Amino acid sequence: MATAATRIKESAADRAFLIVVYAILIVVVIAVLYPLIYIVSSSVSSPSAVSAGRVWLWPVDLSLKGYQTLFKDPQVLTGYGNSLFYTAAGTAISVCLTVMLAYPLSRKTLFGRNLLMMVITFTMLFSGGLIPTYMVVKALGMIDSRWALLIPNAVWVWQVIIARSFFQSSIPEELVEASEMDGCSDLRFMRSVVIPLSKPIIAVLVLMYAVGQWNAYFDALIYLKTADKFPLQLILRSIIIQNNSGNSVMDAMKQVERQQLAELLKYSLIVVATLPVLIIYPFVQRHFVQGMLVGSVKG
Repeated sequence: MATAATRIKESAADRAFLIVVYAILIVVVIAVLYPLIYIVSSSVSSPSAVSAGRVWLWPVDLSLKGYQTLFKDPQVLTGYGNSLFYTAAGTAISVCLTVMLAYPLSRKTLFGRNLLMMVITFTMLFSGGLIPTYMVVKALGMIDSRWALLIPNAVWVWQVIIARSFFQSSIPEELVEASEMDGCSDLRFMRSVVIPLSKPIIAVLVLMYAVGQWNAYFDALIYLKTADKFPLQLILRSIIIQNNSGNSVMDAMKQVERQQLAELLKYSLIVVATLPVLIIYPFVQRHFVQGMLVGSVKG
């Protein structure tokens, strides 16, 4: 005879605690979702409605003028292609270099690994500065070159620390010793063992580096001179500056329209610039959470 499942009765304090937790979570969800909804609604509203502050939650006077103005400029599509290239190539280079640096540092058999780690960490606290960095890039012949956006900031110290902690906790020394006894080379061990076991941390590195590469514009502003090599963010910045620049002899009505359009373009370019990252994140979210938990610095 089956016995009925018994349910533990929650106390009043437990119910009150759950109510408070759910209330806080609802407030957090609203605080996160409202700015996103507001930006998207403003980007598809009319310039006059956005400028007058009539957009509160839903679009007012539905219009795609902001997106039409952005994509009317052929440089926007060129910038999109450049940003995709910089993001894909830069992420691949950065992830490869980070793994190649972090994994040896995680092995106790590496001579001088603590000293090397101190040197690497030192660069996170102190840097040479903008002018010395520019001089190094210039001396390497990378000014006005795509390599200037891929090589100088290819490795981030914080990502090396996270990957190193992951390898230390997930790749035991016994596994390395067993592979050496079987005659496995270091490169074969990396390819056949380390990489398959490191998918979570690789997903974390890919997302971090991809977001950083996609949003980067300062290096392009300093090192690039040819407009055909500009990333999307730099082109969108130029569009905003052009629409904000006024002319004292311009007709008053045209000046008002330009200011309204500039306000609308701010929301349109936010959507255009963040959409690829929002599309990519759901595919790596599961590995991202797992990799951050496993690869976090242990106290």
